Amino acid sequence: MRHQATVMTLMSMLAARGCLGLRRLGFARAAWPVLAHGAARAAPAGAFAAQRSFRGGQTRQMATIESTELDVDLPMFADSTPSPELSASSAAPAQWEGDILFVPVFDAAPEAAAETKAEEEDAEDVTPYQPPEGSLVATIDANLGGLLSTVIAEAEFQPKAGSTAWTRCPSDSPFTKIVLYGMGPAGEKCNGEALQAFGKHVATFSKSEKAQKVAIATPVAGDEGTSSTTPSADVTMGLLNGFYSDIRYKSSKAAKKAPKLQSVEFLGGDAEQIQQGETLWGGVQLARDLVSAPANVVTPTTMAGMAEKLASDLGLECEIFDKDEILARKMGAYYGVAKGAVHPPKFIHLCYKPEGEVTKKVCIIGKGLTFDSGGYNLKVGASMIELMKFDMGGSAATFGAAKAIGGLKPQNIEVHFIVAACENMVSDTAMRPGDILTASNGKTIEVINTDAEGRLTLADALIFAEKLGVDRIVDLATLTGACIIALGNDYAGMWSPDDELASELEAASKLTGEKMWRMPLVSEYGAELKSKIADLKNVGGRAGSSITAALFLKEFVKKTPWAHIDMAGPVWDNKASTATGYGVKTLVKWVEGLAA
Repeated sequence: MRHQATVMTLMSMLAARGCLGLRRLGFARAAWPVLAHGAARAAPAGAFAAQRSFRGGQTRQMATIESTELDVDLPMFADSTPSPELSASSAAPAQWEGDILFVPVFDAAPEAAAETKAEEEDAEDVTPYQPPEGSLVATIDANLGGLLSTVIAEAEFQPKAGSTAWTRCPSDSPFTKIVLYGMGPAGEKCNGEALQAFGKHVATFSKSEKAQKVAIATPVAGDEGTSSTTPSADVTMGLLNGFYSDIRYKSSKAAKKAPKLQSVEFLGGDAEQIQQGETLWGGVQLARDLVSAPANVVTPTTMAGMAEKLASDLGLECEIFDKDEILARKMGAYYGVAKGAVHPPKFIHLCYKPEGEVTKKVCIIGKGLTFDSGGYNLKVGASMIELMKFDMGGSAATFGAAKAIGGLKPQNIEVHFIVAACENMVSDTAMRPGDILTASNGKTIEVINTDAEGRLTLADALIFAEKLGVDRIVDLATLTGACIIALGNDYAGMWSPDDELASELEAASKLTGEKMWRMPLVSEYGAELKSKIADLKNVGGRAGSSITAALFLKEFVKKTPWAHIDMAGPVWDNKASTATGYGVKTLVKWVEGLAA
């Protein structure tokens, strides 16, 4: 009886959604009102509104979502953890008073480091690290009566990237503890990524020691130790990243306990850079929050509402197209994906305009699939369908960049942000394999695989973007699993027929530490996208499928310099099971470089 009741309940739920042909399953028409009534009873109050339609005299039950649902109160964004006050200070590190002093320690220059390593390999014992005469470590060591030298020797500390050594100081010391943090070889490799790692360690160690007041001996731009042009900003972002905690869906009060740290002083730091770092981190955190939020929280509608508020807060221009406008603009590729979902699509366009003269215009487009079931080519097996909430990672990076750029306000550059938001679901109105879709430029597309949907939404977004008359277009998308196979989880792939634009993005990526690798845009592979009954197929063969995906997108850009970034790998940190906010820092650095 229990099994029978379970089956009947499932049948009722599917029947209410129009998913079953009851006659084929052997149900008499007389049974329909009973099933529909059972489904109505099983549905949460206010969750569904029943509509009746007639096809050949047969009554069918359709389900549409109303504005009120049981999960409507779930937060879209993580609670803002009370962060410590960050400030720049001119105090000398050796005389600073507080709980913990953090000191970055640089290894020798690459050539000297390589020579030392070769000598150590020939020797039986590793040469203990000796702080250079006149360095900050040597000065503090002298003030502490050689205590640091003892700690360095006992811990066999070497200033390799990420290595640490710390000690409690004598009672007459102005600070209670000191931490040495290895930055690795001085020079090019000690970039923004290394400084962000340093900042993150400051946060995690301070929390573990329950410190209230800490200080950082901050590297200065132009020092031989680091290649970062904004070291205070980089350390700030790493610090705030270390304090970030996404516990918005936990009910435990203990999990929401705020850290005790009250202040962080950047000794020798730059106050303007600290502010820049905080603003940029705000964009990264927004992206992380959006990607990590479940699909019943981030829908096309709630995403559009978030975008409207973002525009209002930052003074951005905003326009949002609903279904009727999308159809009026003949965005058939985009709507083909969206039409199977209960949540309606929203085409979102934000624009940042600086005060004064505009010398450049660029557009950033983010793939906005708030959930991807795969459609009728359903994601099964090891498809990670439970993680397909992150299929809007490109749109999250786009909105994160919009928030940061709106706060930083670069001059002379106008920036457009576009997201074609929708879901890819299975229903009686969803696109099917074999359907023909028509994009807004008139090109027809044969749908070979409904799980290759992101490129369809991006097609109409690219056409719209080029009509804006911008100088450059960059799209970001969690587009292909093939890119993960090729580059792993840490690197995004980047395709562009324009060498200048590709170089700009590579330079920005290198400065921020967000890993990116330029991939070949092999024109010969385009033959795989040719259809016998339409202009294009939406997929090619399995081999080189991330390349053919990029070639498909290229079909919808006529002349504007364009680049495609496939961020399927780095969008998600599998070890920490959380979003990374990938792309925001690179996009902002790229825009700032063009504005300079």
